[in-house]
Amino acid sequence: MKIFPAIDIMNGKVVRLLKGKKDDYKIYGEPVDIAKKLSKHFDYLHVIDLDGAFEGSPQILDVLKDIKKNVGIKIQTGGGYRDYDSVKKAYEIGVDNVIISTAAYDIDFLKRVTNDFDGITISLDFSGKNIMTKGWLEKSEYTLKESFDKFKEFTDRFIITDTSKDGTLSGIEKIDRFWGDERVIYAGGIKDKRDLDLLSEWGVYGAVTGKALYENSKELFGSDFDAI
Repeated sequence: MKIFPAIDIMNGKVVRLLKGKKDDYKIYGEPVDIAKKLSKHFDYLHVIDLDGAFEGSPQILDVLKDIKKNVGIKIQTGGGYRDYDSVKKAYEIGVDNVIISTAAYDIDFLKRVTNDFDGITISLDFSGKNIMTKGWLEKSEYTLKESFDKFKEFTDRFIITDTSKDGTLSGIEKIDRFWGDERVIYAGGIKDKRDLDLLSEWGVYGAVTGKALYENSKELFGSDFDAI
């Protein structure tokens, strides 16, 4: 199972939000500095533009460009990618995977970007049985499985995030496998190595680690892991 360390950026800083609430956060440092540290242990970053998610358009393209130039690590990124031009700009600066969420429900847009760009990833952000949209601010009528079944003909790469657990270090809850050979990456509430082992048993392709990486890394990866 592949590990994707999270770098969530708000107001130019790396932060962690509690359950996606922008007024409840902790600052950890500068994006490029943290990316360099993480590159010693991982080959892929999960970089989220929180300002972009809340405002509806990407705000950190320059930061992403700096990371690609100065660190040279692979990046999957999301946050505000709701039109074709913003997706195109991200790929032009070297991003490896663009993550879209709310905009995926515009099927014409989804068809176009998945046809023109490799590695488009759909983020299914859920709370309970329902998908959260517009930066986790609105609960939709769509369920996790319904949305997955709707989108799997367009891409085989997904991120599923339990928004009720994100940033809580509360541990994960059992998810019955609803996917086949698709690459499903899990995020939300990961606490320690036990959670990673469970996810591996469930057959997910990867796991996004955020707060656990910054504050509980030895429980996650072992006592000899260098903390961020």
